[in-house]
Amino acid sequence: MRFFEDIAIGQRREIGAYTFTAESIKTFAAKFDPQRFHLDEEEGKNSLFGGLAASGWHVGSACMSLLVADGQRLAREATSRGEEVAVWGPSPGFRDLRWIRPVLAGDTVSYVNEVIDKRTSASRPGWGILTARTTGTNQRGEEVYSITASAFVPLRKAK
Repeated sequence: MRFFEDIAIGQRREIGAYTFTAESIKTFAAKFDPQRFHLDEEEGKNSLFGGLAASGWHVGSACMSLLVADGQRLAREATSRGEEVAVWGPSPGFRDLRWIRPVLAGDTVSYVNEVIDKRTSASRPGWGILTARTTGTNQRGEEVYSITASAFVPLRKAK
């Protein structure tokens, strides 16, 4: 993970892809969003979705899992090069969560993260606040998901 000063507005990174199987959709839904169109193929087919649909929370959770895994990968690579790795703080929140199109069983969603704003924190010395928009696009090139989220990112310490 990089320090605040090392991140530029407009910087993009592909964070990975996730395939939503019928089994994964039903397993997630049974535990977290047990609505009929997430649990049963026929109910999904007869719904506005037209097929077994992943919960929007499942789509977002897959995104978060990939985002964390990509950050861990980047940190390992930086460590192997002997670079100092920044330890990010928590997120102060998100906005503009959108489930644009249904994600159906068999769809693969690829996620991309783009930095859209950054500023130093007025209330927390030594920290910046990074804002990024993450989008998910299915295998047909259709955007299905987007979210704008912020995170506390440490500034590089003066040496």
